[in-house]
Amino acid sequence: MMVSSSRKITPIFGAELDKLVTLPLIWRTFVATFIVNLALTAAFTSANLQGAIGTQSILATGLASMGYLQAGFIILGILATCSEYTGGQIRTTLTTIPWRGLQLSTKHLALAVVTIPMALILTGSGILYAFIMMRDTAAEMEIDTMIKTLLGATGYLTLTTLLSAAIGALFKRTTPALVVLLGYYFIVSPLAREYLPNIQYYFPDTAGSYMYMPLSSGEISSLSPLQGTGIILAWTLFFITAAIVCYRKRDA
Repeated sequence: MMVSSSRKITPIFGAELDKLVTLPLIWRTFVATFIVNLALTAAFTSANLQGAIGTQSILATGLASMGYLQAGFIILGILATCSEYTGGQIRTTLTTIPWRGLQLSTKHLALAVVTIPMALILTGSGILYAFIMMRDTAAEMEIDTMIKTLLGATGYLTLTTLLSAAIGALFKRTTPALVVLLGYYFIVSPLAREYLPNIQYYFPDTAGSYMYMPLSSGEISSLSPLQGTGIILAWTLFFITAAIVCYRKRDA
């Protein structure tokens, strides 16, 4: 008798979640990212204290390190999928869970569950630090604006992690995946924004930044948060689908 999909998903999800939360590299990456992000936020806050006034300034300062913070989540996503290929653990996984597409899908779901609170803690700590340091010189922060910005930043980092995990699954090796993704985010994308301004908004990181990017007074956004979310979500689903197709067809 065929086992129902729901009865398959629950134990597979539990197994994937257990593997992630017990992987030391995941927590080391989180702690290292937290420390680096807090140090960068402190530096940006100190530099902006002279004249950083207004709600948007607090949010912009608290999230000024996002360009660097995303590197930690890129590494997190890659480690989540590539770690199993170290030492041949992937063969044990596939022996226990032969449904490859379902296994990789639930791994991404488990990764999202792990990533969301991590992203919320890191982005929230940055905003909180900036608010504490700048509260005497800044206008009162609007709670609604802060919550929307915080949720947008958390969503962006979560989708970036899932996209990175899919790229990691395609490469199966940590180093090549890191080179490609870090090369894109820190070299290719900045150059594209300068030399290809007409298409830059279709890039996942540029579009995704509009999920949380606070605007200055009177500034007009090129994309709405919903449009930015849609574009980066489309990229993420595309790469996850590609990873699942390749994963089902090739050898472990």
